[in-house]
Amino acid sequence: MCLSKVYFERGGKKETLLDEVASVIVDDGKLQLKTLFGEQKEIKARIKQIDLVAHSILLEDS
Repeated sequence: MCLSKVYFERGGKKETLLDEVASVIVDDGKLQLKTLFGEQKEIKARIKQIDLVAHSILLEDS
């Protein structure tokens, strides 16, 4: 299974936003994050980096 951890970068620091993310949907400047267990989070951000090997997604302010 390929699940990712989502981080948000603010002021040069990374904070974990959500673990076990299975789906990211881009919708009009917002990102809808959904975990394997059904937890959902919506955030106004943009994707800065996706690292498929490290299973991580880095977001930043849009």
